[in-house]
Amino acid sequence: MRKLIFLPIILVLLSANVFAEKDIDSATYERQRERINSMLDVRSQKFSRYDQSLTERTGIFGLQTKKDIKRSNEILMDIVKADNDIYAQLKILLDYRVFQQKQAADRSKQAEGESLESMYTIARLQKQLEKVKQQQEELQVQSDKSSMNFKISLGVLVLIILVLLSLQLRRKERS
Repeated sequence: MRKLIFLPIILVLLSANVFAEKDIDSATYERQRERINSMLDVRSQKFSRYDQSLTERTGIFGLQTKKDIKRSNEILMDIVKADNDIYAQLKILLDYRVFQQKQAADRSKQAEGESLESMYTIARLQKQLEKVKQQQEELQVQSDKSSMNFKISLGVLVLIILVLLSLQLRRKERS
């Protein structure tokens, strides 16, 4: 009785664990996407600064100075570093997506395997059930034959006893 009480509780806990795992996976994936989006926003701001630095001309006659070019190059190098970081985070995101797809494929294969095993088990049990029904029918036929043979034997025995009794009664009457 206690097992019957604990079984639904265990099933609920296990299913909650599966759903929680799915939520954790989704939350992790979303956090990674948000991180990449924020990095892209920062990169966009840096690129705006770079574009602005290209238009700044602090030299004589409105020309760019080495300092202007150096500042633009530093911003550009900063953009390249940000791009490298974004690529690394994108790789993590893609690896995570591949991992999720692999997990889904593994679960699908496992469910398919369990389904096939269940089908085989059902087929095997149906065959066993047919055999048991056939054996039961054979036993019923044998039982019916045995019962009929017993009734015939009993009838013949009663008939023999009656014939013997009637013969004995006739002998007594003759004597």
